[in-house]
Amino acid sequence: MTATDTKIDIAAVQVIQVARPGAMHGRDLLGEGVLWSARQHALLWVDIIGQRINRLDLASGLVAEWPVPDMIGWVLEREGGPGFIAGLRSGFATITLDPFSCVPIGAPEPDLPRNRMNDAMVCPQGRIWAGTMNMDGETPTGNFYRLDHDLSWTKVDSGYRIANGPVLSADARWLYHTDSALGRVYRFAYAADGSLGPRETFLEFPESWGSPDGMTIDSDGGLWIAHWGAGCISRFAADGTRTHRVALPASQITNLAFAGDNLDRLFVTSAADGVDEPAGGALFEVVGTGFRGCPTPRFGG
Repeated sequence: MTATDTKIDIAAVQVIQVARPGAMHGRDLLGEGVLWSARQHALLWVDIIGQRINRLDLASGLVAEWPVPDMIGWVLEREGGPGFIAGLRSGFATITLDPFSCVPIGAPEPDLPRNRMNDAMVCPQGRIWAGTMNMDGETPTGNFYRLDHDLSWTKVDSGYRIANGPVLSADARWLYHTDSALGRVYRFAYAADGSLGPRETFLEFPESWGSPDGMTIDSDGGLWIAHWGAGCISRFAADGTRTHRVALPASQITNLAFAGDNLDRLFVTSAADGVDEPAGGALFEVVGTGFRGCPTPRFGG
């Protein structure tokens, strides 16, 4: 469906550019993969091009950084084991931070050397859902995978130019996934056994909205989407109506996640690559949306 608007701007919100005391880098070339860790009481995100993991401790406000030996699209927490599962250009890997280690799990696309991991999520059953894309962002060689607890993977969809933003609806009925290059948000009927229904188009972004990038869900069932190229984030109802929009002082908005003890602090990543703007690549906090996020599941393997 083509998205429509009701209410747009949230007048009461405050957009804060988050300082990075303790970090060597004040912004990201391509910030992505923002993750709230209740266990660490910290926000984690990556710089894909800068090959770096960032962690913001919410108690102290300090930011720590870890260089990674490959392009990295995301890190997701593990339930049973220490550390994280990561999506690298070379494939899936396990990562620990203190001390740092990066151990390959496997490469799902050895025949596609120009592909890399781009975005991912964990479902309530503890599986990872992750998309890939061609480095040029144009060739439709990207795929969508499910990583199961035994560290085996299954291709569930294909033909993406820029696979992005998988997220599950608050009622677990739908799995949303995007192709940013096409301006489309897809959805699949989701089953707890890990099977998906047919892919259908949920939203078509008009050109003035930029491209749909990372996504998150609030506890009221709203779907929040980062707009690459349009300097904003938006909230959508289940019928595709855009209910809210928040403008940000950077054009290339990439991802977002609710964080904090009450899941009411909304953090947003952006990119500096290819733009000349003071806030490009900054991490932002949007205060006063009136919404809360959903708990972040951990990978069961």
